Amino acid sequence: MPKVLIADKLSPAAVAIFKERGVDADVKTGLSKEELLKIVDQYDGIAIRSATKLTADVLKAAKNLKVVGRAGIGVDNVDIPAATAAGVIVMNTPFGNSITTAEHAISLMLALARELPAANASTQAGKWEKNRFMGVEITGKVLGLIGAGNIGSIVADRAKGLKMRVIAFDPYLSQERANDLGVEKVELNDLLARADFITLHVPMTPETKNILSADALAKTKKGVRIINCARGGLIDENALKAAIDNGHVAGAALDVFEVEPAKENILFGNEKVVATPHLGASTTEAQENVALQVAEQISDYLLTGAITNALNMPSISASEAQKVRPWISLAEKLGSFAGQLTGTSLTGVEIVYEGTPSMLNTRALTQAALAGMLKPMLSEVNMVNAPVIAKERGIKVSETRRDAQGVYEGYIKLVVSMSDGSTRRVAGTVFSDGRPRLIQIKDIGLDAEFAPHMFYIVNEDKPGFIGKLGTILGDAKVNIANFTLGRSAPGQDAIALIEVDGPVPAAVAEAVAKLPQVKHAKPLAF
Repeated sequence: MPKVLIADKLSPAAVAIFKERGVDADVKTGLSKEELLKIVDQYDGIAIRSATKLTADVLKAAKNLKVVGRAGIGVDNVDIPAATAAGVIVMNTPFGNSITTAEHAISLMLALARELPAANASTQAGKWEKNRFMGVEITGKVLGLIGAGNIGSIVADRAKGLKMRVIAFDPYLSQERANDLGVEKVELNDLLARADFITLHVPMTPETKNILSADALAKTKKGVRIINCARGGLIDENALKAAIDNGHVAGAALDVFEVEPAKENILFGNEKVVATPHLGASTTEAQENVALQVAEQISDYLLTGAITNALNMPSISASEAQKVRPWISLAEKLGSFAGQLTGTSLTGVEIVYEGTPSMLNTRALTQAALAGMLKPMLSEVNMVNAPVIAKERGIKVSETRRDAQGVYEGYIKLVVSMSDGSTRRVAGTVFSDGRPRLIQIKDIGLDAEFAPHMFYIVNEDKPGFIGKLGTILGDAKVNIANFTLGRSAPGQDAIALIEVDGPVPAAVAEAVAKLPQVKHAKPLAF
């Protein structure tokens, strides 16, 4: 009988599901790391919320562990690369908290607009300061959404019901999807300048960290009010304090903080700041939903091999896994290649499966390609929710299957379309050794393996370029492991794809980009 550890508090109904399905479940909450290390090798699965930390050393000690289930969306407390290396599936429940979190954002906005927490504290203290608290109406005001995905779209719907005008900034939001939501799609600077209220609904990525920086806050409308129920670190807290203190920002309502638990914070003690202790998902309904979902998902995997809502594996049956796995790896890497080179809004992707992959589970392959493509901007995307996220943002996805026609027994090709009319084309195959390879970029043929660190360059095919490139890399002590070249025709566009031993420093990339022959230079990571 499979054995599961429930390491954080879940609904009793979740325990009942495990037992009904024939899974032995131990409830042991509040374990220290040392206690967890002693017992973790006894379990096939672990169900957690946010308290238990599954670090690399814990996962290494979990010799029999097959699956981790997170009741909720965030998986910051799980070392996913370590889990993947150990062959452990990591699942979450990405949509169970959406309505609850959206409602909390709306609640905080209303509380902030009418100064309710301060007014409550004053009244409870026996004061009657009726003229002290002068709020603002939200009717007719402009709400700026930073992020219009699942939660953001629910907030937009509720805000429109409150007669607000909604504008949204989201690189993955298409005009068609914006029309469906009834919001105006804008660029970030436009949103900052126009919004009376700003609410954030994006994941924490290198691109979104401190998206509301001191510079961004300076661009906001005077008197703006800011709400964050997404992730701490999206707002520069020092800059926010300064903007509130000088009167530019009228107030902020925060459910998340850069350091949690936030028992101390520079924003605390200010009546213009409404603070709650990460309550976005804290409703009876949401807690019940995610607990039941994670119990079902873990049970399904342990008993049947079915995979649902996994962050490091697509939804495939156990019988399919061995044959499809190398093609999944290829699809994800091709998507990642295209996604890392995309600097504008995506509008569509066509995926061509020729030969061998056309006979496999292309749904799983497409999920993998979409996940790879979206991850550079949306770190919490996985191979299961990627199609949903793409649909939410109006990204059109099409598949073409056909028999083998060329020299390869099978290959996958991605054609990614962007809002400025440009496209990205990349193709790859899997050789007999099971390793994915790039065979075409921008319709230029080449043959290169994927590596953890690569440097992609498009240049004019003219003498002297390789020498100058090698000099820059050599002077910077960037070691070249492999160097692959391709060109469309003599004297035309050429591509250099370089495998290097570590990340390419930004200064080196900038120096290469400034070479006269270079049209595009981009460090890549896989």
